[in-house]
Amino acid sequence: MSRADAHPSRRAFIGATGAAAATGLTAGCEAPPAQSDRPPSAASPAPVSPTGRHQAGVTLPQPAQPNLLAVVADLADAAAAGPLLAELGEAVRTLTAGTDPRLLGLAPGDLTVTIGVGPRLVRGVDPALPGAADLPRFSRERIAPQERGGDLLLQICAGDPLLLPVVAAALLRQAGHRLRERWRQSGRRGPDVSVGKGVSAPRNLLGFIDGIVGPHTTAERRRHLWLAGPAPVAGGTIAVLRRMEVDLSRFAALPVAGQEAVFGRRRATGVPLSGGTAAGNPDLGAKTPDGRYLVPADAHVRRANPNVVGAGLMLRRSYSTDEPAPGLLFISFQNDLRAFTKTLARMDASDALLSFTTTTASATFLILPGFDEQHPLGAGTFR
Repeated sequence: MSRADAHPSRRAFIGATGAAAATGLTAGCEAPPAQSDRPPSAASPAPVSPTGRHQAGVTLPQPAQPNLLAVVADLADAAAAGPLLAELGEAVRTLTAGTDPRLLGLAPGDLTVTIGVGPRLVRGVDPALPGAADLPRFSRERIAPQERGGDLLLQICAGDPLLLPVVAAALLRQAGHRLRERWRQSGRRGPDVSVGKGVSAPRNLLGFIDGIVGPHTTAERRRHLWLAGPAPVAGGTIAVLRRMEVDLSRFAALPVAGQEAVFGRRRATGVPLSGGTAAGNPDLGAKTPDGRYLVPADAHVRRANPNVVGAGLMLRRSYSTDEPAPGLLFISFQNDLRAFTKTLARMDASDALLSFTTTTASATFLILPGFDEQHPLGAGTFR
């Protein structure tokens, strides 16, 4: 995509939208300061199309934007899901295109909005559909009723953190009385670190590279990430959200070797304690000369290893949080909820990392298939 050397004013941009819509390119021209309604800023990141087979905000853009706001809400009893989803999808199109006045003059940049529906709504369509199952309860949870489950997820991601509450307000206003907000959580992630084999991932607030293992290739995503069917959900995926408080001070008090034993990886490089490369599989059978496992029995990389768990791969993202307490918002995407539940059940038994965390919010959602002008969001699932 071409970029203008000078930043267009808002008026110049609006005047150019007819030609821009036909070509997919935005051209700018120098304008006097009096014509611009916002000061010059750094070049905006490339826009991300909200339409297609899959919703944006899961695998696109790559790498993922640094800022996220997740809003979880319930559908009012008398409200119909189908029309509401279609309206929200249309609002996403205008917001990401920058043509919606509710943006308050902010440039959308790489804004994405990903919308999911909770198990209650999915069961209302067909209890056999993927996404109809609730998450079971696990240990180390302290979750208020208001912060468990929900009917609708709005995942809003952008390079510009100012966009997050503005877009959330626009979408909730669009829904009006039909939605009741349950909880929301904002978070941020650092820049990606290359770990080889075309794989990159950011560090989490504990200092470790997070999200190395996952479906990174097209073939892996077809097998583990995207739903192939039934037809109403094909092209979607299943999301899990878990907000966790983290005992940072207790973890930071460990020596580096102790921290690495918790994760089973080197903090600086992400390389497994068994050696090799960060993107390679850890050798879980490797031992020291005196018979100790190089990757401890309770290390996170061992307890959550998909080959040991016998579950599929998850596309995992962690966002650091400040409020209501320092911690992480964990999000995973997978085409089988059991990939998550089997993994966490095994971690629950004895994962050293979990001893530093307490889960305070939890939900799962069917991320709806993609949409476009001819096929509104949710039209294949809800009437």
